[in-house]
Amino acid sequence: MRQQTFQKALSRLTDTGFRLFFVTGLVFAVLTGLYNIWLCMAELVVLLVLYLYFQSGAIRRKQEAMDYLDHLASGVDNASRRTMLSSPMPIAIFRPDTDDIIWSNERFLHLTGDPDHLFETKLSALVPAFQCQWLLDGEHLSPEPVPVGEKLYLVYGNLVCTGEQDSFLATTYWVDVTQYATVAAKFDATRSVVGILQVDNYEDLSRGLEEGERAVMRSELNNRLSAWLDPSQGLLCRYDRDHYLLLVEAAQFQVFCRKKFSLLDEIRQVQSPNGVAATLSIGFGRNGETPRQLHEYASLALDMALSRGGDQVVVKDGNDFSFFGGRSKETERRTKVKSRVVASALSELLASTHQVIVMGHKYPDLDVLGAVAGVCAIARKKDVPIKAVRAPSPYPSEEQTKQLASLPEYQGIFIPPDEAIRLAKPTSIVVVVDTNRPEQTQVPELLTSGARIVVIDHHRRAASYIEKPALSFHDPYASSASELVAELVQYILDNGDLKRQEAEAMLAGIVLDTKNFTMRTGSRTFETAAFLRKAGADTALVHKFFQHDLRDTVTKMQIIQGAQTYRGSMAIALTDRPVGRAIAGQAADEMLNIAGIEASFVLFPEAGQAYLSARSGSNVNVQVISEMLGGGGNATTAGAQFPGKTTEDVLPLLKETIDNYFDDEA
Repeated sequence: MRQQTFQKALSRLTDTGFRLFFVTGLVFAVLTGLYNIWLCMAELVVLLVLYLYFQSGAIRRKQEAMDYLDHLASGVDNASRRTMLSSPMPIAIFRPDTDDIIWSNERFLHLTGDPDHLFETKLSALVPAFQCQWLLDGEHLSPEPVPVGEKLYLVYGNLVCTGEQDSFLATTYWVDVTQYATVAAKFDATRSVVGILQVDNYEDLSRGLEEGERAVMRSELNNRLSAWLDPSQGLLCRYDRDHYLLLVEAAQFQVFCRKKFSLLDEIRQVQSPNGVAATLSIGFGRNGETPRQLHEYASLALDMALSRGGDQVVVKDGNDFSFFGGRSKETERRTKVKSRVVASALSELLASTHQVIVMGHKYPDLDVLGAVAGVCAIARKKDVPIKAVRAPSPYPSEEQTKQLASLPEYQGIFIPPDEAIRLAKPTSIVVVVDTNRPEQTQVPELLTSGARIVVIDHHRRAASYIEKPALSFHDPYASSASELVAELVQYILDNGDLKRQEAEAMLAGIVLDTKNFTMRTGSRTFETAAFLRKAGADTALVHKFFQHDLRDTVTKMQIIQGAQTYRGSMAIALTDRPVGRAIAGQAADEMLNIAGIEASFVLFPEAGQAYLSARSGSNVNVQVISEMLGGGGNATTAGAQFPGKTTEDVLPLLKETIDNYFDDEA
């Protein structure tokens, strides 16, 4: 059938089109016969002779074309066969569905080292590291070099349908890249990694010490740093009293990573005579294009480590961040100097704008509301128009927001997101409170509107954060965003400028995040609470902010009733019906009151996806666990969300993450 089709096509190609002339001559011969029959007969004889001549010529040309094409095809087939047999690279043909080898050339036989049994085995048996999924996915190059013995091969390939249903043959070409891979590996191993080390609490270590005692302490720090670095042949240079510059090769840096930077634990063994243990923060930059860029990466990584509470290592590799340590309990290291400087800078910014827009994180809670109220009070003092983004109902602080919006000073302040986007201009100021992650803000589009950004937050900085704000008041040692804003209020407002309802909103935010002054509470927290109380905040009214109706209380108790312990001290509760983030968080808080429970986790569904609410005391850092799951928060309060997953899907993942957390800690 295929041969007949080919001959028809060839006939069309060799057809000269002379039949039309013969038909025309025949017509004229017939017309001539009407007048002279003998002349007509002569014309017909001539036409017949010419037709036979041209027909025989067409047959001869067609046969010559066929002979030439047969010779050409035979030559191509011979060349193809010889090319495959004598190819300088190994070639193997196999069935991807069964992994059976169909054919290979001599070079592939020598590559595998088992030519006698090549056609009695499978490709994966000869080359265990080879996987053919990339061929089935339509790719033509293996994603990674395939190790065969002591060599590495980059595999090219393609699939050909055999004509049978769902039956394919894979042809693979194996290119030896051992030398290239060796050079590339050596290049990667010898690339420079720049680190910046900072002693977090140098002031506390040296406070009250004589110069000789300080020298002894510095010497002990230097000795431990040198002992840690000497095996790597790295370079360590002290350029400030508490700052060091570090330069190592990438291969030794990987050793540090595998050991999870044991230096952090060793440095804590250095203590001052007054009993203060030293802590260290390190920022590393790698895979930068220039030494200057490596140093910039290291500086950004160090800033990240400090903003997350210190006593940890942060690695910036291009656009990615990696975190090590950071599980120790945070200690308060705050001064009023920073609050005063930020208050002055914020006042200058407000004097240069015509519009302020304030927003918090999605599903704003009482801490967001308190921070928003404080920013509104500051803007009112500076006589600058301000708008606050209103969240879609329902959300945890909805009732309290309505109470605040009913005040005359707050008429028209709360606006929907689309109106906030319309108002934002390059001359505007957007104040973000209680979050530093752009994807967590109520209206992320405001961050790209060209307006100047101010960030006020107390959470540890995550891998994604709002970059290059005009002003950042970020303090992970503060209890809440309301506490930070209240400190700014003290330096900007005069007595009597702060309304009672605003003071109560900020105090409620502090009470929420400190769990009624029991968690993450420092001396500055109580000082701020005293200021708010003096400003008119009624603690009885604040307590009413946290009251819930009977249905919510029953729901919370049902969640707790279904909780189970894991690893002895972890409480995990799972519910299959929407309960709201506020109720889930309160249930997690309540489970911490159970004897022996150090951390609690509540899994609940909402808007077609699973959510996690995590709480802990002082011994477990739930932020680290949540970050492993793609979430965030701080050491005692954190959470995560899982698009497209159910709570049952997330439960084994949560348990595995908790196991990894404790395994890394061991």
